[in-house]
This record gives sequence, C-alpha cells and structure tokens, in this order.
Amino acid sequence: MSINPKRNQVDRTALSVAFTVGLYGAAFGAAGVTAGFSILQTCLLSILLFSGASQFAVVGIMGAGGAAVSAIATATLLGFRNALYGLQMAPILKVKGLKRILAAQITIDESTAVATLQENDADRRRGFYITGIGVYIFWNLFTFLGALGASAIGDPSVWGLDAAVPAAFCGLIWPRLKNKTHFVVSAVAIAWALLLTPITPAGIPIITTVLLAVIFGLKK
Repeated sequence: MSINPKRNQVDRTALSVAFTVGLYGAAFGAAGVTAGFSILQTCLLSILLFSGASQFAVVGIMGAGGAAVSAIATATLLGFRNALYGLQMAPILKVKGLKRILAAQITIDESTAVATLQENDADRRRGFYITGIGVYIFWNLFTFLGALGASAIGDPSVWGLDAAVPAAFCGLIWPRLKNKTHFVVSAVAIAWALLLTPITPAGIPIITTVLLAVIFGLKK
C-alpha cells in the first residue's frame, strides 16, 4: 500500500489544529456555567452555534444581565465572517443539499485556514473536513468537561472563574491582531466600550464597537 507524504502532512496539520482548538472548549464550558447557564444549555450552545467568539459573547452578555436580543445581535455580527468563509470555500467544496448544510456548520476560522494553505482542491477539501469535524468533536467534548468541572466546584467567583469570559474572549481576539492598524482599532474599541459600559445595557458597548471597525475600514 502506497503512502502519500503530502496527504499525511495535511492530516497531521488538520488534527493538531483540531485538538489544540478543541481544548479551548473547556474554557467556554467553564464560562457558560459561571455565567449562569446549565451544563445542558452550555453544551447546546457549542453543538448548535459552534462559533467560539459568538459563544463567549452570548454567555458574557447574558451573564452580565444583558438582554437576549443584544446577545444574539452581537453573536451574529461576530459570526458574520463565517459567511464570508463560506463564499471562499463554496467553489472548492462544491456541495449541495444536506452536505452543504453540514459543511456550513464546520466553516470556521480553523477549517478555512487549513484548507487555504493547501496546494490543490483535493487537499483543500481534505484539510477542511478533517479540521472542521475534528474541532467540532473536540470542542464539544471539552465544553462538556469544562462545564462539568465548573459545576462541581461550587461558587465560581471563589475560584476566579467570573473572569473566564473576558479572559477567554481576549484569548480568541489577540492572535488575530496582525498589524498596527489592528492594535489601534482594538485599543479604541476597548476605550469606547469601557466608556459606555456604566451608562448602557450589557451588550450595547460591544455592538457599537462594530461601527468603529466600519469607520476604520472605510478610511483604508
């Protein structure tokens, strides 16, 4: 039986990314329970929403007393990039019907990134599916373990888990800051959000920071 070194490399890359990202699901599991969600509700967010930044936004806003509308709006805005990934991957995957729905569920940062690193469409599809399915499995597994662990330790504030949502959210955003402009936009957004936090309902400061991104984008 012949071994394809290139295909093995794709598999190794996809699985390493899937496991590493999946481990972070434990932080979300703990954050969900800390914010007042049940283990079942926390796990369902990972199963159905499956978008790290959006999930942290939901539990963060609702855990702070914000309205569900604010949480949904923020999660939708943060998840919009996945729709753009879908446009990029559609010509490569060429799926229809139920397969298209399944592919859409695993169209995330990591699956798209691994796919676009490959040199041909066959390897791109392989990298996409292995990464996407792998992240989905590991993320949901560790979400459950994180939620279970947080639920078992009692009052989360005693252990400092009340800081889990902002810390984890910052952990997701930090690797995406690639240049000076990104850092400037982030700094201004943080200052703006802090300014609005005492005078507006939970969720509104995050939503309004999107306007800053639009303004900076138009000026480029």
